[in-house]
Amino acid sequence: MFESLDGVNVAITVCDREGRVVEMNEKSKATFAKYGGGDLVGHSLLDCHPEPSRTKLVGMLEQPRTNAYTIEKNGVKKLIYQTPWYRDGEFAGLVEMSLEIPPDMPHFVRRS
Repeated sequence: MFESLDGVNVAITVCDREGRVVEMNEKSKATFAKYGGGDLVGHSLLDCHPEPSRTKLVGMLEQPRTNAYTIEKNGVKKLIYQTPWYRDGEFAGLVEMSLEIPPDMPHFVRRS
């Protein structure tokens, strides 16, 4: 198992089942630096999200499910993938992975 995911070019943020940030890799800390970076650990994600994102996050904590979408901000496209994580079969919180995607990224359809 990995000891650290600091060497990957993906921002990874993990929260517990109440929405408190419990883990951030270095890319995540840098991505959210203007909001506090690593100081966000221990704080609620609910305080970091405006509506309607806050309501969606509350729903994901109450009824765990995956949420995936793309965004563009300041000319940079990103894939955001938020999904539940489990400990001993019990819902433990959410993990968010945010990665930059090239504007002209190819898309392949695989057929069996």
